[in-house]
Amino acid sequence: MKVILSPSKLNGTVSAPPSKSCMHRALICAAAADKPTKIICNSFSKDTEATMACLSALGARFEHSEGAVTVYPIDRNENAEECVLDCNESGSTLRFMLPFAAALGRKCTFIGAERLGQRPLLPLCQALNSHGVTTSYGESFLPCKIEGKLSGGIYEIPGDISSQFITGLLFALGVIGGGEIKATTPIQSGPYIDITTDIQNKFGISVEKTESGYKISEGQKYTSPDVFEIEGDLSNGAFWLVAGAIGSEDEITCTSLREDTLQGDGKIVDILTEMGADINRVGDKVTVRKSDLKGIEIDCSDIPDIVPILCVAATAAEGRTIFKNIERLRAKESDRVQTTADMIKALGGQIEFDENTITVTGRALKGGTVSSANDHRIAMSAAIASLRCSGDVTIETAEAVSKSYPDFYEKFIILGGKCNELCDR
Repeated sequence: MKVILSPSKLNGTVSAPPSKSCMHRALICAAAADKPTKIICNSFSKDTEATMACLSALGARFEHSEGAVTVYPIDRNENAEECVLDCNESGSTLRFMLPFAAALGRKCTFIGAERLGQRPLLPLCQALNSHGVTTSYGESFLPCKIEGKLSGGIYEIPGDISSQFITGLLFALGVIGGGEIKATTPIQSGPYIDITTDIQNKFGISVEKTESGYKISEGQKYTSPDVFEIEGDLSNGAFWLVAGAIGSEDEITCTSLREDTLQGDGKIVDILTEMGADINRVGDKVTVRKSDLKGIEIDCSDIPDIVPILCVAATAAEGRTIFKNIERLRAKESDRVQTTADMIKALGGQIEFDENTITVTGRALKGGTVSSANDHRIAMSAAIASLRCSGDVTIETAEAVSKSYPDFYEKFIILGGKCNELCDR
């Protein structure tokens, strides 16, 4: 479908949706625990629904109630039949569930949609192959079949391709009763692993950080905390904070943004502050007012998910904003280096990139037609960019937002955004 957005100003208060990163991790830990866990979460995305579907195929059960879901863990004593795990478009689901299912000793076939089969997976499969599990994964395609039961020991894996490899192995080591992960290259996106180890700790698994990786000592088991509340998502809250900085009529307040969060995308507040945004924080509420921004240099190593929306902010900044260490953006739902550049150019902005750097020069935007490339973050970034445009912005494949933020456009309209037309392609 297409969404057509006319120039508008936003103001008001909006709550950040539940953290997709935290929800994936809590669901998996709860499915491995000793008794049911009630997870407080008032909405779900396609990605977290994919994780629940895979856990269901492995034997977990879910009971939904208002604002929560109760997870009934997998019975590991049952004789389980071979199953198919559909990860849809979720890279987190695939990379987390692959070692998790192998730790359970399950014979499974993993399938997915869109670009999922093109996203890096081979190093993870090689690590599983070296510890008792057979995988059918080739260089770049799903389906992937696994068979065998994962053994303990030392797992060596690159740290600079995806932190999700390490997270998936940590989940598995918690199931099999311990082991060690050694990163053979420097670890990128370390904050995502910090989220993993923090949630594992709340479910009874203590993870030791070593010089080259992580270690789980023998004899530990997942235990339910009974109730677990999902915090707000900083990567999606970032859209509203940028909206406040570049185009609000009065001010925008985004709630449910924990100040002590381990989410790497929490850096959005510091980055916008450095750019000159007028930001006030009180507890989990962050209020942003339109202000004069200036270009800065931004290291993107740990924040690949918020680069597209920061590029939108950079169009409103005086001078040049330079985004460094962008390599990992190419292996997302789209090649986000290219699709971010295409979005900014389509709206009349100035953006250039090379292998390691994106440079945005501040200038007025005129509007235009943007293809989301079926990437939720490109679609939402284009919607926020419409606040700076002199003409309409048309977003093609606008429904991509359902991957992480199904009611994004509803929130946009509630805050005063103008969504002139919603139509089929």
